[in-house]
Amino acid sequence: MNVLRIAIHDKERCKPKKCSHECFKYCPGVRAGRETIHFPEGRDKYPVISEELCSGSGICVKKCPFHAITIVNTPEALDQDMTHRFGLNGFSLFRLPVVKERAVTGLVGNNGIGKSTALKILAGEIKPNLGDPEAPPEWDALISTFRGSELQTVFEKIANNEWSVARKPQYVDRIPEVAKGTVFEVIEKVDQRGVHQEIKEDLGLEKIWTRELKHLSGGELQKVACAAAICRDVDTYLFDEPSSFLDVSERLNIAQAIRSLTEHSTVIVVEHDLAILDYLSDYICVFYGISAAYGIVSHPHGVREGINIYLDGYIPDENMRFREESIVVDRTSIREDTGQGKVILQYPVLKQVKGDFELLVQPGELRKGEVVGILGPNAIGKTTFVRMLAGIDNPVEGEIPTDEKLKVAYKPQYLTPPKDTTVWEFLIKVNQTMVASSWFNSEVLRPFNLEDLKDQLLEDISGGELQKTAIAAVLSQDASILLLDEPTAYLAIEERLRTAKIIRKMVSAREQSAFIVDHDIVFSDYCSDRLSIFLGEPGIKGTALPPTPLKAGMNRFLSNLDVTFRRDPSSGRPRVNKAGSRLDKEQKAAGNYYYAE
Repeated sequence: MNVLRIAIHDKERCKPKKCSHECFKYCPGVRAGRETIHFPEGRDKYPVISEELCSGSGICVKKCPFHAITIVNTPEALDQDMTHRFGLNGFSLFRLPVVKERAVTGLVGNNGIGKSTALKILAGEIKPNLGDPEAPPEWDALISTFRGSELQTVFEKIANNEWSVARKPQYVDRIPEVAKGTVFEVIEKVDQRGVHQEIKEDLGLEKIWTRELKHLSGGELQKVACAAAICRDVDTYLFDEPSSFLDVSERLNIAQAIRSLTEHSTVIVVEHDLAILDYLSDYICVFYGISAAYGIVSHPHGVREGINIYLDGYIPDENMRFREESIVVDRTSIREDTGQGKVILQYPVLKQVKGDFELLVQPGELRKGEVVGILGPNAIGKTTFVRMLAGIDNPVEGEIPTDEKLKVAYKPQYLTPPKDTTVWEFLIKVNQTMVASSWFNSEVLRPFNLEDLKDQLLEDISGGELQKTAIAAVLSQDASILLLDEPTAYLAIEERLRTAKIIRKMVSAREQSAFIVDHDIVFSDYCSDRLSIFLGEPGIKGTALPPTPLKAGMNRFLSNLDVTFRRDPSSGRPRVNKAGSRLDKEQKAAGNYYYAE
């Protein structure tokens, strides 16, 4: 037996005053004279549907012109485990992550599934209502609900104002709106542990130490936000996506700094970079359910088991399958370079100068049907190189070969959507013939879940949805070369791996080629045939090496970071070896930084 859950999952798009209510015209509950929908006084933005009277026919979901309603069935047992609900027909969260003392608990799951909500509850910012938003329980009843678990102590301390927590927010770009001053002033002000000088060196903040927050980039704000949290002296640290905007080296530095906090405190981390999540965590809690409708938190598992459970889509101890297909890295796609394949682009030595920065590109080539990943630190010239290939910037020395038949499609790093334009209007304008085809719909639009977003304005959709729309626009073009700059930004783990799969499939099916800039090692490993490594001194001078076989390129890149990787025997995913571990020492001694043979 299942319990019906209804969610108005997009209140901005649910517009009852502009809707003829065709979605409820044929509802069995309405026909039987039962009140299945009403508009509470003062809440005229969207309707409230009675879960007790709704038959679950799904007519409203199919008829709603705004695609704003979700009706799902959830396991009956979880009806007793609801932690919080955002109003009638609002998002529901079942259970909470278990807080393990002096350990890092990683939270993994899709966007809109409740991870940030869980962090806000554990931070004391949201008081759980146990599924009753109209009459939330008092603290005594709430504590009694969690009696016997680790969370009982947490809520007792929150209720008595004894719970100290530092939460690194998800959206660091908003920090200048609430904090003013230089990096030094901000961090020194919150430094309760007396470690700001040490953190400055560990996170590489020397160059921006005296700079105003309002003048910082996204990556710099991320490091400042993490540093501010680490400097606090608290019981628990909560980090919401600490690796966004950072390059691989910076991500590892942040991970090491966060792990050091377990010497005296507890840490919980939400992270979409699978390799960093694996490196950081001691335990994993999987979030599953339906985005914007409901989320369920699994029991804690060991880090390897937990991540593999998420990729497999099945939780053995709960006998719960939450995804139809497993995500497994196809190791046959990670092949040795044979040197074969038609060369479609051969570029000479190129030089570009931007202010005080100089980029030197060594000669290389791109072959038909291959994906070349581009790896390197921030401010090393990766975007500059891609913009030259796209014809946006001309090199000061050398020349990009031009060919009328060699068309290029480019997705920039930072997306600025046109205003008053729907997703469908934007895609149709790029290539109506391709976008309107059933093949493109089944291969790109449906896997990206863009079908339900067609009527939404670009400025109204989330960062992840905008990212997938921009990628779909590039894939739809009749181009020989695809240039994608940081396509995984704002995407969850499952979406990143699905994006890699879609890109590889499209490139192969249409005999295209691609250069892809990204900082996610797992994504680059899954998607790339060869790699182009960028070396040098960030912000001063960069050198782009020619594309090399995947293994050789990764080995060169990781050796500069002094980090080794192994491959998980079950899922095939890359895993970071702990620094100083037996396998780490063995691989470094053998000069094999990229997977042990």
